[in-house]
Amino acid sequence: MTGGRWNPGLSSAEQRLIEQQRKIRTPMDGPHSVVISSMKGGVGKTTVSALLGLFLAEGRGERVVAVDANPDAGTLGDRLVGETEAAQLTVRKLLKNLDQVRSFSDLSRYVHLVDRLQVVTSEQEPEESEAFSQRDYEAVLDVLSRFAQVLLTDSGTGITHSAMQGGLSRCDSLVIVGSLTQDAANRASRTLDWLAARRWRPLAENAVVVLSQDRSSSFIDEHRILEHFQSRCRAVLTLPADPHLQAGGQIDRDALRPATRDAAMEIAATVAEGFYGCPTSLGRPAGERRSGVAW
Repeated sequence: MTGGRWNPGLSSAEQRLIEQQRKIRTPMDGPHSVVISSMKGGVGKTTVSALLGLFLAEGRGERVVAVDANPDAGTLGDRLVGETEAAQLTVRKLLKNLDQVRSFSDLSRYVHLVDRLQVVTSEQEPEESEAFSQRDYEAVLDVLSRFAQVLLTDSGTGITHSAMQGGLSRCDSLVIVGSLTQDAANRASRTLDWLAARRWRPLAENAVVVLSQDRSSSFIDEHRILEHFQSRCRAVLTLPADPHLQAGGQIDRDALRPATRDAAMEIAATVAEGFYGCPTSLGRPAGERRSGVAW
């Protein structure tokens, strides 16, 4: 309107996006393992895992891999690559051919590619899925860490399961997912209690908590729930209700509401901000792996 004589500068939304992108590109000292966990099902853990993977992979410009380590036929593959395709190429096939993976080209034969995100889907047969042990998980993680910089693990709800124990022992950053309801918030808080009472207190204190806003009620004191978690961990974020995500189908970023895209960007930015200066446990000899204390 002024013919270029007056430049109002960047809008607050543009400045926020630039800052989020800067944080997502936070440098790190080596392959970084992020575990997404919850003690309660149905709170959006897999949704958060998928969104975190998609936005980190898009923003970092390096290899990001998401692994479905749910022992109960997880749905990360369904949300990212579709149910039919996810079942055709699972972690079990990768496990059977680990000794043949000597390059990223070899690895690409056993993972799915969604935009820039590499995805390792869980076995859908209940017997095979349940057999996914800590040893299996760590073997997969060791191979992936040779070719990828960020490794995300969508864990099951059973925090004492063998694979989950492996995830925690190799975890550099932890994301706890819950929702703004009394029962789900209580389970998320109990997850932090369980970790803090054991050798993973530093992981709990530096965790990022993501709370879904899928359900709302006049009986829910959202401010009190948020305040509780803000006193216990590094950051607390919310994920707005979104019809596209609530449908439970394959995620299309273009179908997300603007507020949901912004929230997903903020989650990715907050998690990535914790990469800087964090000594990684991946690639260390077994006797030197993280045991819940800072290096």
